[in-house]
Amino acid sequence: MKILSERLIELRKERGLSQATIAKDLGVSLGIVCYWEQNKSDPTAPNIAKLAHYFNVTADYLLGLE
Repeated sequence: MKILSERLIELRKERGLSQATIAKDLGVSLGIVCYWEQNKSDPTAPNIAKLAHYFNVTADYLLGLE
């Protein structure tokens, strides 16, 4: 999902976070976060929920539905 990768990059940069920090905080590998941002892999539903909670946004926002 291109929109999800774009929004993830935007949110991360706005908050001054590294990919490694997000990976550690969410309990996923750094490679997974890199893949999400490069649009090579989509996060699972539980990981979308974790990302939404982490960034205090809705899953709909991350998915480009709002």
